[in-house]
Amino acid sequence: MPENYSDPSGNTEAFRAFTQTPEANAPAESPSRLPLIIGAVVVVVLLVALVAWLA
Repeated sequence: MPENYSDPSGNTEAFRAFTQTPEANAPAESPSRLPLIIGAVVVVVLLVALVAWLA
């Protein structure tokens, strides 16, 4: 362990500063599900049209 390492739980001020820092790896926004929904609707419409054409 390096000499200049300070344990954030060692004193209250360091711990508060440690817990209030923003996270570097903030979760990214999830991708939109709209293209997936549109694709599923198109597939269902094509399948219904195919079944109607074959019947």
